[in-house]
Amino acid sequence: MRITGGSWLGLQVDVPSGLDVRPTPDKVRQAIFNSLGPRVENARVLELFAGTGALSLESLSRGAASALCIEKSDRHAKFIRDNTRRT
Repeated sequence: MRITGGSWLGLQVDVPSGLDVRPTPDKVRQAIFNSLGPRVENARVLELFAGTGALSLESLSRGAASALCIEKSDRHAKFIRDNTRRT
């Protein structure tokens, strides 16, 4: 999985294998953010059930001011932290 737009275009997002997580596919995320257009810039993003944090990372890459990921699973949260550190 990768970031589809913005300053981190092409950045690989790690997805935990063997864990119950279903990340939003690249093409779906790209369609969502293309439809949102400039409204993402300077937005504050809240991602519930974050899983990989890909939606938050995509938002930040496209100019969001901040993003907060909420994830119940400690194992998934670790992947979110690891992915965030790579940006």
